[in-house]
Amino acid sequence: MSSRDMVILSYRVNPEDFAKAGDASSNTKKVLKKLGIPSDITRRVAIVTYEAEINITIHSNGGEIIVSIDKAKIEIIARDYGPGIPDIDRAMEKGYSTASDHVREMGFGAGMGLPNMKRCSDEFQIESQKGKGTTVTSTIYIHD
Repeated sequence: MSSRDMVILSYRVNPEDFAKAGDASSNTKKVLKKLGIPSDITRRVAIVTYEAEINITIHSNGGEIIVSIDKAKIEIIARDYGPGIPDIDRAMEKGYSTASDHVREMGFGAGMGLPNMKRCSDEFQIESQKGKGTTVTSTIYIHD
């Protein structure tokens, strides 16, 4: 990848579509491998993307994930159209979840999504507005 190249991947995430949840993460991982991105960076990006997909699938009316890849960094922007997060500090606590019993019975909603995303990010930001949705931005820097 030259210093002027940028790859942008865009994915639509549908609410409650658990059959497709994980597709954006899987596809992004394949693209990063083809681009020769180091495996530790690829793993972190895949985790952030997967957790974002699951959160959008569980907690919103759908949304999108945009992955921007350049020579220096990978930025993942996950935007949903949902109820918003009323207490971001509480949502960042490991194990805290507002997922329904039905979602938990399927093996999702353990309350680790946002903490895992933050742990795998070099920079991490959440913006949320009640009734309008949430945008999570994760930046992961690429090293040689």
